[in-house]
Amino acid sequence: MAFTTLWKQLSPKWLAILIQSFSLIAIFFEGYDQGVMGGVNASPSYIDEVGIGADGIVTNTTHQGGIVSIYYLGAIVGAFAGGWLADRIGRVNGLFLSAIFALVGGALQAATQGSDFILAARVVTGLGTGALTAITPVYIAEVSSAGHRGGFLGYVFIANYLGISVAYWLDFGLAYIDNGKSPIRWRFLLAFQCVPALLLLLGVRLLPDSPRFLASAGRLEEAKEVLEHVRGNNGPEVEKEFAEICAVAANSKKSSPIEFMRILLGRSNDDAPHLGRRAWLCLWLQIMASWTGITAVTAYSPVLLKQAGYSAVKQNGLAGGLNTIGIVGTIISATIVDKFGRRKCLIWGACGLFIVNLVAASLYEGSRANPDEAESIAPAAVTMLFLFNLCYAATWGTVAFLIPTEIFPSSLRAQGNGFGITGWAIGVGWTVLVNPIMFAHLESRTYFLFAGLNLLWMPVVFFFYPETADRSLESIDAMFSSKSPLYNKMEAAYKAAGNGDVLAARGQTVSEVLEKVHTNVDDDSVSHSERL
Repeated sequence: MAFTTLWKQLSPKWLAILIQSFSLIAIFFEGYDQGVMGGVNASPSYIDEVGIGADGIVTNTTHQGGIVSIYYLGAIVGAFAGGWLADRIGRVNGLFLSAIFALVGGALQAATQGSDFILAARVVTGLGTGALTAITPVYIAEVSSAGHRGGFLGYVFIANYLGISVAYWLDFGLAYIDNGKSPIRWRFLLAFQCVPALLLLLGVRLLPDSPRFLASAGRLEEAKEVLEHVRGNNGPEVEKEFAEICAVAANSKKSSPIEFMRILLGRSNDDAPHLGRRAWLCLWLQIMASWTGITAVTAYSPVLLKQAGYSAVKQNGLAGGLNTIGIVGTIISATIVDKFGRRKCLIWGACGLFIVNLVAASLYEGSRANPDEAESIAPAAVTMLFLFNLCYAATWGTVAFLIPTEIFPSSLRAQGNGFGITGWAIGVGWTVLVNPIMFAHLESRTYFLFAGLNLLWMPVVFFFYPETADRSLESIDAMFSSKSPLYNKMEAAYKAAGNGDVLAARGQTVSEVLEKVHTNVDDDSVSHSERL
């Protein structure tokens, strides 16, 4: 039995565990990379090595932010390049190649010998991270059933906060080596990211490819085998799902490497309607998510805790706790995102974040106005930071990565998800770059800005974002047949198409599609035999 087909020997339950395990590793890498620079930037040895300050004190915050944010430039390129490759060679092969870049980039960062060195290393790591983050959620979405797609991805995204938390807790422990002045502190932090990359590289090819990719590549028998295996049966519902996949795949065609530019400009050659609108929805969703204030809490929580009056040890411990609470939020997200839907999670999440940001800013402002009471105000301010992470992880933290995996057709899904990852990279890179500047000038008043932005995101989601919960990936095209970008018009278009009945819209039945599939497979077998 070949290594790449060992999954056939597993039960559906154990195959699901295997898929989740390697997806968790991929997202863990992204989360760890997102959180690791907080500890690295606090290391005096690193500050001196890369020339962003002297005597362990940062004097050039723009240079510091540039080193952090250039990683996201690599992630943008990696998202589109990796997505395009995954639409061509498969999701699993795409993850395998992404892991190579992630491993090399992590090793180079750990070996940093100056500013230019780490800039190049972070670009390489960004390429790997962008591709991993573009492909993994798509793979999860394509192997999940419509009613559990959000929950499945939600549980995988626990690894995002787990990665961030591990980065903080590792730094917390390493800070005790030579009072945090040892180069081991930051070099080990950067080297540790090679562990998940190596695990992914060694084991990801154990996974079967997505049935939707296999169908789009014309490998229908393999697609059927994988779908039946992950569903655990071949009953009528699975037959209908397979028929819908095949019906859509029959009209799919491979995109060019620059298709993303055509899509953005509304000039795509693909038959799917309004791809440009979908791309902009994905871009802005992730940018909005970044500007909720999450990057300030994630990367700059030690600074905020210092403003609250805590000692260095307590700052690091509470920073780790802030990200650990995100794991709880992600578990909550996994249980509610399919039950309440994507839109409600985003709207109520923005409402909660608005309130938390407003209260946190007010408390910090009270602390500034009354320094004598800062110590008594600090616990309430820190509680707001914990509530922020909990609320964000339970709503925006998962949904912002989920919607971009759902609204593109199979032939473009991985590359299409690149728009979401690009929005994430632009949003996070942008905020990480300006956060030190904002906090240097506005200090904790920056939270008033984040509160106002969250208030703005609520009507944006209400009017423009579709509901994808409990709807098959193939049926979502029907919503975008509407010429209007408004949610109510998209819903009307979906209902007009028989509530997204893919086969009825094409004038086909399950039996007709399956018969055609069997005929094509038989013809291919005959042709292959004749060639032999």
